[in-house]
Amino acid sequence: MSVAAILKAKGTDVQTIEGDASVADAVERLRDETIGALVVSSDGQAIDGVFSERDVITGLADHGEALLSMKVRDLMSTSVATCSPEDGVEKVMLEMTELRARHFPVVDAGRLVGIVSIGDVVKNRLDEVQLEKNVLRDRYMAGR
Repeated sequence: MSVAAILKAKGTDVQTIEGDASVADAVERLRDETIGALVVSSDGQAIDGVFSERDVITGLADHGEALLSMKVRDLMSTSVATCSPEDGVEKVMLEMTELRARHFPVVDAGRLVGIVSIGDVVKNRLDEVQLEKNVLRDRYMAGR
């Protein structure tokens, strides 16, 4: 199974924010969209960074209430791992685990085309395991 299959099921909508937006605006967007990360992008296609819930927690610990008036670019993660639509789900899950990253923007031909979360890849894998279980059960029952 590929990342493209996940995007086909969940859609390709990616919530982005500009780096000069306030952290308060970013936190509000995370809440309103019920998501864990925003891709930081000046044009909606290039990836400047990722701003996640983890960045909020770290910023709060480091800066206290002054955090909300800071800019997203001051706290965002700039070392962003990405994947392509052709990448296998197992490969992406392994990379997410190794990097302790919960969100991978999906890039095709240098352009942002989606985002997958660790929840997306785990759900996909659970669906695959359930399908395999059903096939094996059906084969067993047919062979009796």
